[in-house]
Amino acid sequence: MKRLLLLTVLFCLTGTAISQDKADDKINAIIRKQGLEQSKVMDHAFFLTDVYGPRLTGSDMTDRAVAWAVEELKKMGMQNVHTESWGPFGRGWELKHFEMHNLEPTYYPIIGYPKAWTGSTNGMVTGEVIYVDANTDEELAKYKGKLKGKIVLLDTLREVKEWFEPSATRREAENLLDMANADLPNQMGRGNFPRRFQTGAAFAGKIWDLINEEQPLAILDRSFKGDLGTVFVSGARAKQGMRVQDPGAVVIPQVTISVEQYNRMFRQIKAGLTVKVSLELRTAYTNPEGMEYNIIAEIPGTDLKDEVVMFGAHFDSWHSATGATDNAAGSSVMIEAARILLETIKESGIPPRRTLRLALWTGEEQGLLGSRAYVNKHLVTRDTFNNIREIKPEQGKISAYYNLDNGTGKIRGVYQQGNSEVGPVFRTWLNPFKDLGAATLTLQNTGGTDHLSFDAVGVPGFQFIQDEISYSTKTHHSNMDTWDHLLADDLKQAAMIIASFVYHTAQRNEKLPRKTQPKIESN
Repeated sequence: MKRLLLLTVLFCLTGTAISQDKADDKINAIIRKQGLEQSKVMDHAFFLTDVYGPRLTGSDMTDRAVAWAVEELKKMGMQNVHTESWGPFGRGWELKHFEMHNLEPTYYPIIGYPKAWTGSTNGMVTGEVIYVDANTDEELAKYKGKLKGKIVLLDTLREVKEWFEPSATRREAENLLDMANADLPNQMGRGNFPRRFQTGAAFAGKIWDLINEEQPLAILDRSFKGDLGTVFVSGARAKQGMRVQDPGAVVIPQVTISVEQYNRMFRQIKAGLTVKVSLELRTAYTNPEGMEYNIIAEIPGTDLKDEVVMFGAHFDSWHSATGATDNAAGSSVMIEAARILLETIKESGIPPRRTLRLALWTGEEQGLLGSRAYVNKHLVTRDTFNNIREIKPEQGKISAYYNLDNGTGKIRGVYQQGNSEVGPVFRTWLNPFKDLGAATLTLQNTGGTDHLSFDAVGVPGFQFIQDEISYSTKTHHSNMDTWDHLLADDLKQAAMIIASFVYHTAQRNEKLPRKTQPKIESN
């Protein structure tokens, strides 16, 4: 009898939870109409890429993109639209001119892109290309006095394999099932291409010490992936102990070139041929005051207006293309989700109970800097060792933070970030979108993006599972990350699902369940 009574109580409690979290079919119907028939997501993406791309943190173009987004959000009807400063980040950087040519033993134009924050050459320069083939102190000593006036290769040859499988993929049922059955969050893996400096970072530092001492004309590398003209490019390297963003840091010109041309030079040098290259590189450092800005906008709540549902994406990008899949896609989807929510509230006449807060972060590519700055300003106090010393009242008022940052692919579900208690809630909210391919919940986490800033301080932070498409193989941080590789239907789907999740989170009687809260570190 006691067991029957217990089961009855559990059934009632479960039924209450399911009832409160039942998806509102009428609201979802309006969201679908807005998201499918009235979508503006590709218009947002056009401005963020073709007009205001790339958006390297600290650059003048990023400032222009921020100004556009602020005005656009105001025109849409968002409230409390403003920027929040963080920093100092350091100086920004912009590329003004670049050209590079192989002169000997054969002429050809080189496909390459300067690394962000690299310095300029003194006009057009020409130099012999040499490979620093050293793995010990004795081998490195042979190059002392021989790098000045040279163009230096540091990477080994990388094997290039032909593509016998498509570079663009969608998640298949087996993969999604594995994710659904996973127990614990996994860290993201890294590429397994062979790299130089297997003797460790310490010896790599010695090579860079010599480079900075001798000041060669330029450093060339070929990245750990990319072929067929796709070049993956990120930031340059400064003298040890300095950041390339530091005012006064001298940064030797550094260029990433196509792997096929890199390999060709490497093979020629190994065969004893003389390779000569000319290049001209003009860059400019910007934003001397060093402060950067996140974008914040809100839809005010009603009876629970002091509580907040946040949704956002990172606004910045790398520089060799226009930052389309990383992450104009996520920013455009979140702006579109805000527009859909505004129109849904207007049409339904039902305002959100909690305040809805959109956040677009800068500095993500340099280490989640914008979102971490927001968390440190509003949610916690940390010491110089990054230990949490205080949990501020606002931390307890945020029900959830939803993030999008894995390319153009449609949403297939949600990474629960190890939070098992949100599973039944999210299941009821995902069910209405099964027909659009979103049905998977996993306890796993995907790393490396802004939801981690919130999760680290005990706020439920979530990233959505997305189809890969060509994110890792072709567009992520590459010269091919352009508007042309965005999938309109996928972005429309993502905006609708996120708008629905945000709305339903706002309407719950209780905030979303939380994991174990962080402890305040004591001395």
